[in-house]
Amino acid sequence: MPVSLSVNLNAVAQLRNRRDLPWPSVVGMGQIALEAGAHGLTVHPRPDQRHIRFTDVPELRALIDDEFPDATYNIEGYPTDHFLELCEANQPEQVTLVPDDPSQPTSDHGWDFRNQHNYLKPIVARLSQAGMEVSLFADAEPEAVKWAADTGCDRIELYTGPYGSYYDDPKAAALEIEKLGATADAAHALGLGVNAGHDLTVANLPALVARIPNLLEVSIGHGLTADALEYGMSETVKRFLGACGWEDVIGLVE
Repeated sequence: MPVSLSVNLNAVAQLRNRRDLPWPSVVGMGQIALEAGAHGLTVHPRPDQRHIRFTDVPELRALIDDEFPDATYNIEGYPTDHFLELCEANQPEQVTLVPDDPSQPTSDHGWDFRNQHNYLKPIVARLSQAGMEVSLFADAEPEAVKWAADTGCDRIELYTGPYGSYYDDPKAAALEIEKLGATADAAHALGLGVNAGHDLTVANLPALVARIPNLLEVSIGHGLTADALEYGMSETVKRFLGACGWEDVIGLVE
């Protein structure tokens, strides 16, 4: 089965928030992405609401429930009480917990599983008991995966930022993708699913998918939104689906 594509709408929301106007519509762009074949939508509602607003969260839940019942809703963020309550109120199919400070411009590292697995255990249990699948943001560190598994999570999401940053350095990219692959191998051996996200593009996705054949899902926002400015959202989603290995759209990718 090819890799599922979840479209992260943060960058769309950030553009909207530059003006006190309702466009571009976060829900509208999410609808176009799902109509084009995306398998789900991702949002990261931060405390300062600098991109996704808290009011966007139920509106996207309604979009999926009303028009795309097979799509997956993924809410990611740091597990404050407010964040957990937001998840419980909107019941995403998946929650991705990230360790970023609210002041960070974007997520840039995974959890320190060795030292934080006991902190994460009750949070994972709370979300799981409410019926949500839980994924934990993870660095490319194979030896740390056993501590992630100890939390009771369902999946890890590999932080692929370093891999994406080597877009002009093939040797460094190859080394990084091997670390990601080794981490995925360790996760699979422990029964964990593997997602990936951060700075993934049409150009660098195929190598990642080839190295991690059991990759379940990629969550992509910045690169996909940047391409949408050139190709439009619908065509961009199809290009990324092709890069993920979906044969029915692969011919659309240049």
